[in-house]
Amino acid sequence: MASTTTLHAVVLAATVAYVVYRQLIKPKPPAPYPPGPKPLPILGNVADLTTKELWLVAEKWAKEYGQLCGQLFPTATLIVTGLVYLNTPEAAFELLDKRGAIYSDRPRLVMAGELCGCENMVAFTPYGDRSRRQRKLMQIALGPSSIKTYQPLLELETKPFLRKLVEDPFKYQDHIRQYAGGLTLLILYGYQVKSIDDPFIRLADECVSLLSNRILSGGGVWPVDVFPSLKRLPEWFPGAGFKRNAAIWKKKMEEFVDKPYEFVLDEMDKGTARSSFVSVLLDNVAQGKDKEVDPQLGFDVRWTANSMYSASIDTNIATISHFILAMVQHPEVLKQAQAEVDAVVGPNRLPVYEDRESLPYCDAIFSETLRWGVPAPFTLPHRLMEDDIYDGIFIPKGSTVFGNIWAIFRDEKLYPDPYSFNPDRYFHPAVDEATARRRDPRMYTFGFGRR
Repeated sequence: MASTTTLHAVVLAATVAYVVYRQLIKPKPPAPYPPGPKPLPILGNVADLTTKELWLVAEKWAKEYGQLCGQLFPTATLIVTGLVYLNTPEAAFELLDKRGAIYSDRPRLVMAGELCGCENMVAFTPYGDRSRRQRKLMQIALGPSSIKTYQPLLELETKPFLRKLVEDPFKYQDHIRQYAGGLTLLILYGYQVKSIDDPFIRLADECVSLLSNRILSGGGVWPVDVFPSLKRLPEWFPGAGFKRNAAIWKKKMEEFVDKPYEFVLDEMDKGTARSSFVSVLLDNVAQGKDKEVDPQLGFDVRWTANSMYSASIDTNIATISHFILAMVQHPEVLKQAQAEVDAVVGPNRLPVYEDRESLPYCDAIFSETLRWGVPAPFTLPHRLMEDDIYDGIFIPKGSTVFGNIWAIFRDEKLYPDPYSFNPDRYFHPAVDEATARRRDPRMYTFGFGRR
């Protein structure tokens, strides 16, 4: 017993000595690290990590530390890296857009990617050949010419959604879920949802909730992402509950990816597949039942389709829900919007896409809903591929960088009285084109950068 205690003491002393030695010999950075909460010796800002609503904490840091702030962590080799939050449009556009060549990689998120099985989703794919193939597929699905082809489908699905809201308004959450999930399933997989109890809708509800509220709730960063060696802990070990959860979540996420894709393959084999993102891409290559689909293309299409599916459901549900909440809380806004629709469209039909330019107040409500509701508080994480300096601040290689959309949309300099819902703010003339661009929530509601 005494020898074991002595051994532990020796190991601890050696570890401390090594840490002190590395601290003494490490080179001084060329500029100060990002400002932020004071790190602890050796552990850095581990105590400041949270897996719940990290954006609210990061908003406080933005107000205290300015346009760029961060949390620092020593790695296994004691090289400093960290989480960096870009709190202004200028910082986000400069780093994630203009310097995108070194900011377009994705961090290796052990929890979300390796343990939970999401590593092949577009959001977590490292920069390289696979990410470029995924990006090309997404451009096919989301390019300007493709978006126009979805407009009839949007109108087709919107009419029954509105009818259900009128007939049974108390079930508005179910109607929104069916609308958001059903529309995406139709476009991506050619699958038509018949009811809220549809198995694909139930599966999507469960998995998107896992992604948003469990796996990625704190910006996607878990202690195991900062200290990857924690993944080697046995599942029974105290504090290893994340591993037990991850094993369950991984099985569910794999089912979420595979089932809709396999539905399309089955429909194509039977010759009954509707035209969709997946069927068109696979049919262009296969050109019939007997020719095998290239495995790489099949893999890319499977994961890219699911990435668009999972990303669209949660953001659409959030945006529509925030719109309804805003109209309930601000009946004067609803009254003005209704007056505009009545004047332009009349009482005998619903608005269509061609009416949009004639409905500026309704368009302003849409913009304000995106800003006020913030469907995605952070951008997806970016990984810095080499050391960089911005505005006199040193950002070390390997840092995980977020555009802090929540803080940007709550910036009083950009949006006076930012916590109020006010569509009229978009009718105040901007000083110049650059200012107008900074004030338009659609410029960065869903992120910055190449991806």
